[in-house]
Amino acid sequence: MAGHGSTLRGLSSSPHTGPEPDRDDNPRGDNNPEGGDADRRESDGDRGPAAQFVARFDDAVDGLFTGLRGSPTADRIFYLASEGADYSRAWHAIGLVMALVSPSRRPDAVRLAIALGVESAIVNGVLKNVVPRERPPLLDDRAYDVRRPKTKSFPSGHASSATMTAVLLSDALPKLKPVWWGLAAVVSASRVHNRMHHGSDVAAGAIIGTAMGVLTKRIRPLR
Repeated sequence: MAGHGSTLRGLSSSPHTGPEPDRDDNPRGDNNPEGGDADRRESDGDRGPAAQFVARFDDAVDGLFTGLRGSPTADRIFYLASEGADYSRAWHAIGLVMALVSPSRRPDAVRLAIALGVESAIVNGVLKNVVPRERPPLLDDRAYDVRRPKTKSFPSGHASSATMTAVLLSDALPKLKPVWWGLAAVVSASRVHNRMHHGSDVAAGAIIGTAMGVLTKRIRPLR
C-alpha cells in the first residue's frame, strides 16, 4: 500500500506543472518552463521509475505543441474543439442530428447518449478522485482561455468521451469512421494544447474511452 501511495503522489506532479492556481488571486497561473524543468530534475531522484517515466512523457508531449502555440489557425482550431466538446455537447449534437435525419438510427443515438452519461459518471465522478492530480499551469493568453474544470486532471474526460464516441459512431456509420476518429484526435490534442491536461491524462482517457466504447458495443450491439 505504501508503494501504491508513493506512486500516486508521484503522478500528481509533472514537469511544467504545479498546484492549480486560485482563479481569484492568480487567474492565469504564472508559468516558468525553465523553473519547472529545474524542479523536475531536482526531484527526479525522489520519484519512483513509473512517476519519472510519466513526468518525462508529459514533458515530451507538451513539447510537441510548443511550436503550434501562437499559431492563429492552430489556436483557433483547438480552442473550438475543446469548447465544442465540453460537456460532450458536440457528441450529443451529432447523435441528435443522426436521429432526426434517419429515424432508423434513433436506437444508435440513444445508445450514444446513455453511454456518454455513464462515461461521465465513471470518469468525472469516480476516476478523477482516485488520482488527485493537479492540472497544468494556465497559459497567459486569451487564445487558450477555455473553461477550466474544477475536477482533477487524471484522466481526461474530453479524451475518454471523444474516443468512446468515435468507437460507437464508427459502428453506426462505418463509412465516416475516419471523420469520427479525426474529430476525437483533434479534441484530445486540444486538451494538451490549451494546457487543460497533461499528455498522460489524455492518453489514459483515450484508452478508457476506447475500452468503454468496445464494452458498450458488446452490451448493446446494433441490430
